[in-house]
Amino acid sequence: FMIEASGTIGKGDRFISEKLKSVNRSKILVINKIDLIDEDDIERKISKAKKLGIFEEIIPISAKYNKNLDQLLETLSHFLPYGQPYFPEDMLTDQHPKIWVSEIIREKALENLREEVPHSIAVEVEKMEKRKDKNIIDLEAIIYVERNSQKGIVIGKNGSMLKRIGSSARKEIELFLGIKVFMRLWVKVKKDWRKDESSIKRFGYAH
Repeated sequence: FMIEASGTIGKGDRFISEKLKSVNRSKILVINKIDLIDEDDIERKISKAKKLGIFEEIIPISAKYNKNLDQLLETLSHFLPYGQPYFPEDMLTDQHPKIWVSEIIREKALENLREEVPHSIAVEVEKMEKRKDKNIIDLEAIIYVERNSQKGIVIGKNGSMLKRIGSSARKEIELFLGIKVFMRLWVKVKKDWRKDESSIKRFGYAH
């Protein structure tokens, strides 16, 4: 699980922590962007994270400045079991690209919204097709929230927030797919989707 060093441990983080308690696996907390705060603040953040009481390891890193990434990789390898490879070495994932694309959009939404809509966001890619006459992918996706008030926050004044989310997501999706992307986003309300087992499965958060 990853949080940002400069942010607070909010309701969304505590919600996920509670869910993780029932997961019978080793749990690691990564505190990213430690370059934005001083050493004393890092120690305070680690101390607060320890009080959640579910993480075997808490690792502060700065992905931007490559700080403590070796420690993170070493820790991850310690918890991973040894085994035979199930896929070819050049195969990055067995998931459909739509899953990766939806996760990129969700990540950018959470980055831009911070704690305003804490983890109430789900993304579903409805269309992902390459144009016949051009080297462009047409992409259509829906961002789901649980409340009408959250919908307004995600859209923003005159659509400014939705445009910001779409712009940052599109750039990363183009890097991931290696092709130009034309993307359209919508925001819809699906009340209390996190409490609905069928919705959780539909959005790919359970099997």
